[in-house]
Amino acid sequence: MSAEERRESVILAAIAEFARGGYDGTSTEAIAKRVGVSQPYLFRLFPSKQAMFLAASDRCLADTRKVFAEAGDGLDGEEVLQAMAAAYQRLIVDDPDKLLMQMQTYAAVAAAEAAGDHEFGESARAGWLRMWDEIHLALGADVGETTTFLAYGMLINTLASLGFPSDHRVWAGFYPSARPTV
Repeated sequence: MSAEERRESVILAAIAEFARGGYDGTSTEAIAKRVGVSQPYLFRLFPSKQAMFLAASDRCLADTRKVFAEAGDGLDGEEVLQAMAAAYQRLIVDDPDKLLMQMQTYAAVAAAEAAGDHEFGESARAGWLRMWDEIHLALGADVGETTTFLAYGMLINTLASLGFPSDHRVWAGFYPSARPTV
């Protein structure tokens, strides 16, 4: 495997490990073990645990943006909204690590910001701004639609993270395609 392929496998392993353990609860040893490399090799690919976390967080947001872009490609109006909502629902059901990694990113940003470290926040905000811009354009540059879509998405994140089943009353009023199927 090339160094770039190893780096890619470290990012995927980091998403899985950080999604479950968070920043503080995940060891670089666990990431190295999942990839099948030594810790020293891991640190040849990434200079620090923080760099691994930021790469995992950035990848998670990039993958989410890609899901939205592919779902909305060639559509407009209500169709793009429904397609993106359904695609996001599939993403978090089919790959729950993406949702968990998002939630761990928010927790890590809050903790780091409180401690005076702004690198996590700067990276996460930049990724979110790219996502906002792309969703905003896909939804016809309507601020209200973009805000509503992302607000529903955050509520979906919360409800799914808390394990509410799709038939629970808290899901009432969602876009039908945004309700989880598990």
